[in-house]
Amino acid sequence: MTADPLSTVFAALADPTRRAILARLATGDATVNELAAPFPISVQAISKHLAVLERAGLIARTREAQWRRCRLDPAPLQTLAEWVDQYRRLWDDRYDTLDDYLLKLKETRHEQAP
Repeated sequence: MTADPLSTVFAALADPTRRAILARLATGDATVNELAAPFPISVQAISKHLAVLERAGLIARTREAQWRRCRLDPAPLQTLAEWVDQYRRLWDDRYDTLDDYLLKLKETRHEQAP
């Protein structure tokens, strides 16, 4: 069974190492060795993380001679942000409604005070 793209992106982002790799790639393209440098894990482990990010569409890899460079592809993050934004708007509306209710409640109590 194939997961939907949004689920694949969420799964890829669930790991802190993969999020750190994306943060590094946000500053510019990098080789696998450059991406592996700050982590206490093997280059092979980093390659596995990169494969997950690539399957999710979050990165693209290019080959330049013997080097494989990775670059961030922000399109799936935009899709994710749009999905989250619909819920942010929903909760903003609910908080506005709650604010209105609390203001009316305060006014009612103020009017009823002796």
